Amino acid sequence: MNSYIKRITNYFLIGILAFIPIAVVLQIVLFMKKLITVTFEFVYGYWDNYLITLLIFAFSFYFFVYIGYRLNIVGRSWVIGFIDNIINRIPLLNSIYRVIKKVVNLFSGHTKEETREVVFTEYPKDDVWVPAYVTNKVEDMYILFIPTSPNPTSGFTVIVHESKIIKSKMSIEEATSFIISVGVDFNHTDNLQVFKPK
Repeated sequence: MNSYIKRITNYFLIGILAFIPIAVVLQIVLFMKKLITVTFEFVYGYWDNYLITLLIFAFSFYFFVYIGYRLNIVGRSWVIGFIDNIINRIPLLNSIYRVIKKVVNLFSGHTKEETREVVFTEYPKDDVWVPAYVTNKVEDMYILFIPTSPNPTSGFTVIVHESKIIKSKMSIEEATSFIISVGVDFNHTDNLQVFKPK
């Protein structure tokens, strides 16, 4: 009877865990739906006209597509440049804005290729290897962000010598997937050879 209850409980937990990714995606979808709904109601409440509201949303969609196109093809946009100039004149806010922009650019791909690198480093002690994002490089010193699992947005920033890292073949997207999945999603088994004791 005890083993039967344990087996049922185990199946129940496996079933619950299987729905966690779906629940997370649903939360994101519901958040976006709420955001769009609130924005739509705000715009419609101001104009009280469906046609004007739909035109504003269509224009907004085109505007963001155009900004994305300019940033992807040309690398810059006069709109973003104009906003940058305004924010850069505001003390304290400009520092926060600059840092957030650099972090977003790192993960979105709008930054130098050498700083979109994933490496392995020993942390928190020798012979314990963790993936890290290269956020900056000064001569032979690497500035790394070591994310924590399963939440890659939290972690530690460290400065290490080039001799203390091992280059990885993983992209930022693959490293992020590896961290979120707590190591389950790891296809670069050829990397593991370098970690074996000599």
